[in-house]
Amino acid sequence: MRTKYKYDERSHVWRLNKILPLGASFPFDFGFIPGTRGEDGDPIDVLVVTEQPAFAGCVLPTLLIGVLEAEQTENGKKPRNDPLIGVVQTRFNPPIARSLEELGEQRLLEIEHFFTSYNQMEGREFKAIGRGSAKHAQQIVDNAI
Repeated sequence: MRTKYKYDERSHVWRLNKILPLGASFPFDFGFIPGTRGEDGDPIDVLVVTEQPAFAGCVLPTLLIGVLEAEQTENGKKPRNDPLIGVVQTRFNPPIARSLEELGEQRLLEIEHFFTSYNQMEGREFKAIGRGSAKHAQQIVDNAI
């Protein structure tokens, strides 16, 4: 998917934010956790690994499996904006992984590469500095509520 939507909290609607350039696309479903605020002032980002894309505004039942720790630099500032990683989990769809390690190193490197190149296109620098566990991802959510 090449489209990025943002939720407008004032009018309670989804708005098209941008269309990624040709050749670029979001890996899996990329969204946020409602009711949270990260260090950058936005809701906490979450990349949901799923085989089937959802639609903007759809709530995905998600099991957090980790976090991509990164330094993000924009206009000389370095707020943390670590994207969480999760997998779909429903009564009928057991999680495909329970940890980042279970996703596989190649897939994780591809996700890191996406965030690096996506931020570069946005005029920011994104440098992966580590990976955190599902417990660490949950702590980020708890602190952001």
